[in-house]
Amino acid sequence: MRILLDKFSKSFGSTKVIEEMDLEVGSGEMLALLGPSGCGKSTTLFAICGIHRPTSGRILFGDRDVTGLPSQERNVGVVFQSYALYPHMTVAENIGFPLTVRRMAAANIRKEAAEIAALVHIDNLLDRRPAQLSGGQQQRVALARALIRRPDVLLLDEPLANLDAKLRLEMRSEIRRLQKETGITAILVTHDQVEAMSMCDRIAIMKAGEIVQISTPSEMYNDPRTAFVAGFLGNPPISFLKGMAEGGAFVFGNSIRLMLPALAAIPDGAVLTLGVRPEHFGTSGDVQVEGKVAFAETQGRENLYDVVLPDRSVLRSIQPVRNDVAVGDPVCWSLDSKAALVFAEDGRRL
Repeated sequence: MRILLDKFSKSFGSTKVIEEMDLEVGSGEMLALLGPSGCGKSTTLFAICGIHRPTSGRILFGDRDVTGLPSQERNVGVVFQSYALYPHMTVAENIGFPLTVRRMAAANIRKEAAEIAALVHIDNLLDRRPAQLSGGQQQRVALARALIRRPDVLLLDEPLANLDAKLRLEMRSEIRRLQKETGITAILVTHDQVEAMSMCDRIAIMKAGEIVQISTPSEMYNDPRTAFVAGFLGNPPISFLKGMAEGGAFVFGNSIRLMLPALAAIPDGAVLTLGVRPEHFGTSGDVQVEGKVAFAETQGRENLYDVVLPDRSVLRSIQPVRNDVAVGDPVCWSLDSKAALVFAEDGRRL
C-alpha cells in the first residue's frame, strides 16, 4: 500500500509543527522518520494513523484519500513505545482484541491469534499475562496485535526504546523479518540512527518540521546534503573542523591544507567546515595531522580515540585494537582528504 502525504501541514493553535510536507512511501517499503526530539516525526506518524487531523493537505493510502477518516476506518496497525497491553488479559486475548472489537467468532479469533503468535515466535506464551513477560516478549505481543488485523500500513513509534541493548538488536532483525515476510508498508519513527540504518529501506531525516534529506541508509551516510545530516548519521559521530578556503584548498590552522576539487570556485577567505569520519583518520591517508590523544576506549575489536589538535579541536579515530598508544601520547596520524566532506558556512555540502 503506497502512502502519500501531499502538502501536509499540522499546527497546534498558533504553533506550526509541520508545513506543506510532501512524502511518498512505496508499497512494501519500510521508511524511517529520523530526527531529534521535537522535529515533528511523531506528529507525522499520528496524522497518518488518524490520531491527529491535518491542518491542511491530504493523506492518501494508495488512491484512497483518508485525510478525514478516523483511525478505525484506515486499517492501520500501530505499535507504541509503551506496548499498551491490557494487564488483565492473556497474551492470546491481547493479540485477538482487534478482532474481538470486530465481533469475529471466538473460535476464529483463537485460530488467528495462534497463527500470528507463531509468526512472531510467542506461540508458547498464549496463556500468560503481560506481567509474566519480558520486555522483548511484550514487544512481540504488541507487534502480533498490530498485525492480526491484516493492516494495510504498520506504524512503529519508538518501538525499541524500552529494551536493553541485546533485546534491541534482536528485535531490530525480528521486526525487519516480519515486515519483509508480510510485505506490509511500514513507517518507523526513531531518534536512533542505528535502528533507522539497520531496519529500513530509506531514511527521511527531519529537522524543525521539514524533511531535509530522504535517501537509502548508505547513500545518506556517504553523501549527506548538509552538516546536520552528516552529524546525525554515524557511530562514532563525525568530527568537524572550522577553517577557510584559500586557493582551492581547505586551510585549518598552520598545519592542515587539503586541496579539494569542490573548492575550485569558492572565494578565498570563505568560512568552511570539514567533516571527517573516524574511519578516515588514523593509519592511512594523504594528509598528516599532529595532535595528542585525549581519550581512548576499547570497543572489543576496535579502539576509539579522540585526538586534540593544537587549537583544541578534536578528531576521532577508530582503528583495530592496538596497545602502542595511550592517553596523553603525541601522535601524527593520517587523514584521507578524498573521503573528507566540506560544508559551506550555512551547512550546505559543497
